[in-house]
Amino acid sequence: MAVDDELVSVSITAADAEWLAEFTRKLVTDRLAACGNIHPSIRSIYRWDNAIEDDTEALVTLHTRRSHVREIIARADVEHPYDTPQVLAVPIVVAHPGYRDWVLTETAG
Repeated sequence: MAVDDELVSVSITAADAEWLAEFTRKLVTDRLAACGNIHPSIRSIYRWDNAIEDDTEALVTLHTRRSHVREIIARADVEHPYDTPQVLAVPIVVAHPGYRDWVLTETAG
């Protein structure tokens, strides 16, 4: 399978669910993602600047091509309010054939 045909899920967190929805809308509009499933409230516990943080964040899971991940990271670097945004891509091992085709169609071009 060519890299351009490999599917991934990309997760991104942000403090504001509405900001994340608008960011996702831009990615879908520009065909960098076929869709984004937003979880408006998750609890994140992490270490930052030598302190343990316990915050409420929003999380989006994007479905896209592996070849679009670098551009999604580049956009996050410019637009995301965090200095170091969480942007993680995980390969999709198996997908429903129709869904896979839909993601590829919606992210073509």
